Amino acid sequence: METVRLGPLEVPRVWTGLWQLSSSAWGSAPLSQIRRAMKRYFEEGYTTFDMADHYGSSEIIFGQFRLSVSDPTRVIGATKWCVFKRMKPTREVVEAAVRERLHRMQTQSVDILQFHWQDYNDKGYLSALFELDRLRQEGLIAAIGLCNFDSRRTDEICSRLGPGAIVSNQVQFSLIDSRPLHGMSDVCARHNVRLLTYGTVCGGFLSDQWLGRPEPDAYASSLTPSQRKYLDMIVKAWGDWNLFQELLKKLRDIGDRHGGISVTNVATRWVLDHACVGAVIIGARLGLSDHADDNHKVFGWRLTVEDRATIQSILSQSNAQKMIRTIGDCGSEYR
Repeated sequence: METVRLGPLEVPRVWTGLWQLSSSAWGSAPLSQIRRAMKRYFEEGYTTFDMADHYGSSEIIFGQFRLSVSDPTRVIGATKWCVFKRMKPTREVVEAAVRERLHRMQTQSVDILQFHWQDYNDKGYLSALFELDRLRQEGLIAAIGLCNFDSRRTDEICSRLGPGAIVSNQVQFSLIDSRPLHGMSDVCARHNVRLLTYGTVCGGFLSDQWLGRPEPDAYASSLTPSQRKYLDMIVKAWGDWNLFQELLKKLRDIGDRHGGISVTNVATRWVLDHACVGAVIIGARLGLSDHADDNHKVFGWRLTVEDRATIQSILSQSNAQKMIRTIGDCGSEYR
């Protein structure tokens, strides 16, 4: 498994996302099955789990799991503190938010705390981050990341806080949504920040499962909330279902050239091969489905010049270049 350094931490380049624990809409499994699934992922080398303060009981389940393994220091937790409403980020308020993460995760220090601030018009995000950086220096946080910040604010934050204060920014990035290549990648290079990407497999649409299938009904009960979101992006923002099918065919051809690896592996490798990307976060329906073995096939090979040209031949027919204007920069879809 490939790894990447984020501040003081060495982490794998594929993380397990726990956002499905925020709602039963993704399906639910008994807690015992969820714990067994987490153990399997951990034993397969997927030692980093991504969660948030608003992902249901994800932090609590993670904390209980980490204490159950023989060496808890090998399990890395990346959580979030998300501010959606106006508030004054005093030292007391910020520390209380961090200590709540510590309590729920049953740890003395948050490995990676990713910060989201909803309202850019309120410059309180800078004050909050200065306080978080003080807590990092005091040992309550090992590394600070951002979540869904755009290029302009990421550059501003990294410039104000100084080198090494911010290690990452979690944003959407895939073959369908390549907005991070329009500005964000340059910011990452300038400040030595790595992207942690979600939506990389578009809720499972970038897979062999959807090759040759008709466009689904957006309101079909069989679709997950993620799939409804990414279907809308595929057929309204990026292109249409027919062009998406052409992309899947090309990815299948590339997978065959590399020994029969999956469409999902090819799509994930395309994202990982960008220098600005640290790791991809693949959501896991713990206890319901298991892709640990297939995810390992992302490693040990690289896309060739021919592979990239094949992919680009489809992307050039899409609206990929326009999405930075039609949707906005990274994270704009949430504001």
